[in-house]
Amino acid sequence: MTPPQDPDRQARLTAVAGEALAAARAGEDAVAVDLVTGYLSGSPEGNEEIRELVLLLFAECSSMVGSLGSGGATPVKMQVFDEEGREVQIDDADPPVRTAIRALLAEVHGDQDAASEQIEIALANGQPQELATVVLQALRWTLKLAIECETRDLPVASWITASLDDQP
Repeated sequence: MTPPQDPDRQARLTAVAGEALAAARAGEDAVAVDLVTGYLSGSPEGNEEIRELVLLLFAECSSMVGSLGSGGATPVKMQVFDEEGREVQIDDADPPVRTAIRALLAEVHGDQDAASEQIEIALANGQPQELATVVLQALRWTLKLAIECETRDLPVASWITASLDDQP
């Protein structure tokens, strides 16, 4: 993924992502998703900005996974849970969750093009609810990884830390 050239656009994307993270942390999942999909889809470059924002979240997740895995006593393990809180195999997860997992794994392995392709699939072929699920997964993973990194005194992007610090 090539970062956006316009610094105002990048600042706007991190601001929206930060607001969405704060809403997700407060348990306001619908608000968090609407901040990403509703706000950005109204812009002239809506789908492109949604893609960039989700990829930004996955890039930050990848960075945090790298920090957690470097010299850490506990390896990073990816798990998927159903609505009842039971762990399910990744292949048995709902399609949008599998898409999010594939995008994150591609990002973790340094394949930004494959990560971008996964998000493009969600944007092009998915129903609004499927896109919302991908966005929500990206937000949840970013939150969980950021909290774990902060707990271990590992680096977290300043815009993520600011969105977490805004919480009570």
